[in-house]
Amino acid sequence: MTLAHAAGSSHATATATATATATASAIRVLLAEDETHLGTILEQYLTARGFAVTIVRNGRDALERLRAETFDVALLDVVMPELDGLEVLRLVREEPLPPEILVITGNGTIETALSALKLGAYDVLSKPYRMAEIDALVRRAWEKRMLARDNHVLQARLRRSTVRPTLVTRYAPLMAVLSVVDRVAASDAPVLISGEVGTGKNLVAGLLHERGARPTAPFLSVDLAAIDTYAQLVELFGVERGARPDADGRTLGLLELASGGTLYLDHVEALHPSAQRLLEQALESGHFCRVGGAQRVAVAVRVIASSSRDMARMAAVGDFDAALLHRLGAIRVNLPPLRERLTDIPLLAEQFAVRFGGMSPPSLTPDAVAVLERYRWPGNVRELRAVMERAVLLAVQGTIGARDLPLGPEVATTGTPTPTIPLTLDALERRHILDVLHRERWHQGRAAEMLGISPKTLYRKIREFGLQRPSGRR
Repeated sequence: MTLAHAAGSSHATATATATATATASAIRVLLAEDETHLGTILEQYLTARGFAVTIVRNGRDALERLRAETFDVALLDVVMPELDGLEVLRLVREEPLPPEILVITGNGTIETALSALKLGAYDVLSKPYRMAEIDALVRRAWEKRMLARDNHVLQARLRRSTVRPTLVTRYAPLMAVLSVVDRVAASDAPVLISGEVGTGKNLVAGLLHERGARPTAPFLSVDLAAIDTYAQLVELFGVERGARPDADGRTLGLLELASGGTLYLDHVEALHPSAQRLLEQALESGHFCRVGGAQRVAVAVRVIASSSRDMARMAAVGDFDAALLHRLGAIRVNLPPLRERLTDIPLLAEQFAVRFGGMSPPSLTPDAVAVLERYRWPGNVRELRAVMERAVLLAVQGTIGARDLPLGPEVATTGTPTPTIPLTLDALERRHILDVLHRERWHQGRAAEMLGISPKTLYRKIREFGLQRPSGRR
């Protein structure tokens, strides 16, 4: 449809398109067109399509409005009074997070088009053009604008973020692990971090990124145990418009959003078999398709995974894709449990006392230190952190004694250590979750926070381990 044809049909299309374009109402468009008739027709058409349109008639006004207000897309005619469209384009592209710009030209020369594209224009249209073409280009330009905005926000968050806490240790085997982390951080090789719940796998993943070659690049993570199969696919690979009833637009997945940086897969053992196959294929081929799409997207991300399970055993019995495990485990890091790091327990406890105690942190009595060293710490450093946070609140006269430690009366008063009968990881995790639930009087929200997992994951664990709320407990 040309501009002339559009004049008679703009009113007829307004009602028909109102519902279909409800989501476009937030798209703000600046239209700079000095030809009064053409500008009015285009303004009416875009408004009928649901866009929020502001029209100006010369280049100077266009530049002032673009600097004074936030627009998503700007349509600039090349030939305008005071400032031509290319000069406005050049000046606007110097602004932080500028709108996407479509340049409209009446002569349609190759030189004009090349100049506009070199200056950063999203696209160039020659008169006469079809209205449907304008509509489609504005929407695609808006999608690019949203991606640029999201990246801008992400980079701002990275700049504002505080330095991630590091692992504090005097334990020689863990110091050796950290030495390996330093050596492999600069590579792009995948890393698989294993260790019991609460041993610091998330911290090691952060260290690998921060000490790598691109520490300011995106570092995105996902807890795979907290989401179901379809959510895993969408979270990792994204989804195309129309692939599901609630998908109004394209959603980018973490593999795409983390491009150039690091993607951390926490609880990788919970990855559904269908997602395992797709991820292995993506890492093998170097590209993937969004859910419901056919467009290939390149994989340009470092993958770090972690698990508290025996992944080799899971692969051996067919519970995890062996090929994917081979790819994810190019480099393997195993973190020791806190009960083996006896020299670190007083050091970490004092560090947490300082963190939670503010300007006047409490000190630990010798009997408190002795109790901490005898305890088996099924929840590892994460549990020690929670214990010390509560102990600081219970401290009297700036001192933490054995009775201030919420470890159970039998440990605090008799010093009886937790039985040392060897337990499987599953049994240890079950007992730890049950201990925390009892400690928090089965308040699942507080228990999940203390365990460092989502309430949804805790609910799944309660069902998985067959844990029962005590009778009479509400």
